Amino acid sequence: MTLEEERKELEEQRRALEQERRSFSRRVEIEDRRLEQQQKLFDMKFKILEEELAKLATEKEQVRKQKEFYHKVSDFTAHSSGTHNAASNNVVKGDMFFSGVGSKQSIKKRYRDLIKIYHPDNLDGDQHTIQEINDEYSKLCAIYKI
Repeated sequence: MTLEEERKELEEQRRALEQERRSFSRRVEIEDRRLEQQQKLFDMKFKILEEELAKLATEKEQVRKQKEFYHKVSDFTAHSSGTHNAASNNVVKGDMFFSGVGSKQSIKKRYRDLIKIYHPDNLDGDQHTIQEINDEYSKLCAIYKI
């Protein structure tokens, strides 16, 4: 092989290596952009999850307070009627649960909240109380034409 042939071969190898280097650089840039976009997407999703977790914590606290209130109402009603032991007499009347509610939306929201608390599948759930709530809700639905 002559010196000129070796030079041409080395020049071709240099061009091939340069082309491979440029191709690799482009792939690295594309991958970097993709990773940056994924990181932004992940950050957005994480922020949404954090906000939803805060909302859930707030709602949980509200449900706890409502549950506590309804227990106090139940205890007061049972105490004022003078009967503590009879399960049917320990049920709070439905109108007590919907006191202070005056719009269709607030009735529906209160009903959903009450069902969450007093559903028989829950720890503090009670079938008699649910019946009272459902009866009163039916009456209010008829009145407000829900």
